[in-house]
Amino acid sequence: MIGFILRRLALAIPTLFLVSVMVFGLQKLLPGDPALALAGEERQPEVIEYLREKYHFNDPIPVQYGYWIGAVLHGDFGTSVRTKLPIGTMIVERLPVTIELAVLSMIFALVIGLPTGILAALGRGTIIDYAASLLGLAGLSIPSFWLGIMLILLFSVTLGWLPSGGYVSPFESLAGNLEAMLMPSLVLGTATAAIIMRHTRSAMLQVMQQDYIRTARAKGLREGFIVVRHALRNAMIPVVTMTTLQFAEMLAGAVLTEQVFGIPGFGKMIVDGVFSRDYAVVQAVVLCTAAGFLLMSLVADVAYRLLSPRLA
Repeated sequence: MIGFILRRLALAIPTLFLVSVMVFGLQKLLPGDPALALAGEERQPEVIEYLREKYHFNDPIPVQYGYWIGAVLHGDFGTSVRTKLPIGTMIVERLPVTIELAVLSMIFALVIGLPTGILAALGRGTIIDYAASLLGLAGLSIPSFWLGIMLILLFSVTLGWLPSGGYVSPFESLAGNLEAMLMPSLVLGTATAAIIMRHTRSAMLQVMQQDYIRTARAKGLREGFIVVRHALRNAMIPVVTMTTLQFAEMLAGAVLTEQVFGIPGFGKMIVDGVFSRDYAVVQAVVLCTAAGFLLMSLVADVAYRLLSPRLA
């Protein structure tokens, strides 16, 4: 297992290198002079020339990339043009917010998706199966921003039960944090719950038709024991892999949810960076997102091997 992890990490290094080259190269293709954006409104020639020398804008692009990637490897992502803060500090402050949102959303998705998928598979062709399929289709079809607005109108404006937006740190108030994160978690987890339900149903249907399940029934074992002990573990192999990758997508795809609810997370950070042409922030967020995807892909592969020892 350790050798497998080391091999996957070795493969991740060139992937991250290619991503960094693409991110840096695409940023250089954008119109405009970054030195002018950094110089502010006055744009004095002396200041512009100083900035070009400081950030190596006059050097060839490969040299500029070398300076940039060297600083990134030392944890220095640069400084935000908009906030004048170190981008590394901004990531440290905002990434935990998005991770919390993704974790709560995944808990909601698993609590809804797994039991629904299992019940739909066991009751194939029944009203339970049709109802679960209908809910899954609705979860995949409803846009997250529309669902978020509807929840705000219902629970915040009409009923007044929950705050309409914002973020409260759990260290300040755990109850306030859960109230602020409840609706965003439901919105972000709805589509994932539908995906988990469909994958669980498909995997369970495939496993329940295997010979060892028929053998277990022929031995007189209880149906509940067969489902939990024999069918569920094998059916969870593709589901766990898919769920791990879905978690990575949540980290990268929380942009709309964070915008609707005004959550100062990783997704909102990249949106603010794009609108303010803060390219250093966009570079850092995209690079961190790619690293997160590679990490979660490794976790998915490790989980796959743990659940299926014959692959180890």
